[in-house]
Amino acid sequence: MTASTTTSDQSAMPEGFQEIAEDFHALGDKDRLQLLLEFANSLPELPERYAEHPELLEPVPECQSPIFLITEVEGAGREATARLFFSAPPEAPTTRGFASILAEALDGRAVGEVLDTPDSVTGQLGLAKVVSPLRLNGMAGMLARIKRQLAQKAGL
Repeated sequence: MTASTTTSDQSAMPEGFQEIAEDFHALGDKDRLQLLLEFANSLPELPERYAEHPELLEPVPECQSPIFLITEVEGAGREATARLFFSAPPEAPTTRGFASILAEALDGRAVGEVLDTPDSVTGQLGLAKVVSPLRLNGMAGMLARIKRQLAQKAGL
C-alpha cells in the first residue's frame, strides 16, 4: 500500500479510528503487535452492574477467544450517546486489544456515527500482517454486534 493510499483510506475512516490507525501505520510489524498488546492492557473493567451479571452480555462467537459485550444508549435516535462494555480474559490479549480499540474509537460517540462506521474499518488498522484473518473477523464480529445492539436500543 502506498503512502497516498494509506492516507486516503484513513481520511475515509471515522474520526474515532483515524488516530488509532495512524499510530499502527507509523510502526513496523513487531511494534504493531506490541501496540495491540498495550491496547489489551488498557481495556476498561466492566462496571459492577455487568460484572455481577455476565449473563446480560452477548457472546461474540466469531472470536477465537471468549469475549462478551453489551452496549448502552444514553438518549434516543442517531444523536444518542453510545456506551460500550467488554469482557475478555487476560489470557486473550489479541481479543482484548481489539475490544479496547473499539472501545477507545467508539465509546461516547453518537449512535449515528457508530452505525455509519464502515465494516471495513477493522481491516484498515494495519494489523493484517501481524494477526490472522480469522482474528480480524472476530473484531468485525464485535463491530457488527455493537451496531445491531445500538440500532435496537436507539430505536433505529
